[in-house]
Amino acid sequence: METQFNQLKNSFFQSTTVKMAVVGFLTLILLIPLEFVKSLITERSIRKKEVVEEVSNLWGKDIYFYGPILKIPYKSYEEYNIANPRTGAITIEKKVITKNAFFFPENFNSKTNARKNTSLKRGIYNNVVFTAIMNFKGNFGKPNFEKLGIKAEDLLWDQASIVVKTTNLKSIKSDLNIALNNQKLNFESKSEDDNFYGTLESDKFNYNSLNKNNTIAFNFTMEYNGSNSIRFIPIGKKSTINIDSDWDSPSFEGAFSANDTTKIIDKKGFHADWKILDINRAFSQQHLNKIPNLNEYSFGVKLIETVDEYQQNERASKYGFLVIGLTFLVFFLIQSISKINIHVFQYSMIGLALIMFYTLLISITEHSSFTFAYIVAGIAVVIMISLYSKSILNNKFSGFIAIALTALYTFIYVIIQLESYALLVGSIGLFAILGAVMYFSRKIEWK
Repeated sequence: METQFNQLKNSFFQSTTVKMAVVGFLTLILLIPLEFVKSLITERSIRKKEVVEEVSNLWGKDIYFYGPILKIPYKSYEEYNIANPRTGAITIEKKVITKNAFFFPENFNSKTNARKNTSLKRGIYNNVVFTAIMNFKGNFGKPNFEKLGIKAEDLLWDQASIVVKTTNLKSIKSDLNIALNNQKLNFESKSEDDNFYGTLESDKFNYNSLNKNNTIAFNFTMEYNGSNSIRFIPIGKKSTINIDSDWDSPSFEGAFSANDTTKIIDKKGFHADWKILDINRAFSQQHLNKIPNLNEYSFGVKLIETVDEYQQNERASKYGFLVIGLTFLVFFLIQSISKINIHVFQYSMIGLALIMFYTLLISITEHSSFTFAYIVAGIAVVIMISLYSKSILNNKFSGFIAIALTALYTFIYVIIQLESYALLVGSIGLFAILGAVMYFSRKIEWK
């Protein structure tokens, strides 16, 4: 009776169903170290972002350019009621206050050349930043004070100036001056209650003596150290913006799109043009007292890496469950077909080798490229598992294991590199794998 019970017990634990359940449970257990690997990738990615942020703060951050703007002060009067304490009579007195009127240019033309600078390296991290040389030309028309309700006798023409608002003041690397009808004026930085923009203001000049035919032409150049993006505010009645760069992966963004007919993007870089008219945006050409916040109308280009090495590692790790599950499935099918027993410990060693692929991948990627790291880590794991399976199975099966793992890692790499077609290719590949599993498992005895 005891012998019969032992035979029944051994038969139960040697059944295909129980072995499949054990392998499935082990697959779930291996998700725990796989999550630790994902956490490591996240930690390294956060560290890189911290280093990039630190270097960007030192070198220069996003460039937002808002200007030039013509500033003309004027006199404003405020009335006060003053009561005589003895007689109680009330008199009205006027107080003169100086306020400012701001005028945007008629024509605003900008040409920018942004070049990558890859020389900044902090530890193992290369920080890709750029140097932008920006030239601005255009002209101001005759200010319309009647529209603003300001009298001519209240204007302070001799205290006119040019204002430029821009981020990244500390990263401007050129001498700051502006030519107004061929007369050069210097810029100085001004302190204002603006947490986003810094303010540059030119020397004072007499508008009446400087303008010619009610027009003041301007021309100036600024050189910036920057990172991430360049944006403009289209303040001209007609704004024309051109950007050239050796960056091969730009992302055009903002309120206005670049001209598709002249836009060029290739491995050497890109060229983009914008032409924006005053009817394309809903703000006036003149403003009183304060320059308005028009960031909602900003546009430009973002110069970033589309997918960095940590994003690629993260995407690869998301397929870890698929790799472990399919590899175990291959071994299980071989075990079921060949009647060769594979111990749960041997499955565990194979699973840990598959997880080591991701630690090798991220560590090698940090010192080379993702593609090189993927090839090295993939070859190492395929060889290790193939040699290990040779001691468990015969040469024919170990060769099949090597081919199957190589095909699986190649399939995962192709999906990672694809963007628009990743879901389509992945779905087709998984459908083909399911068909192959159904074919090879059709004659297995599941009792």
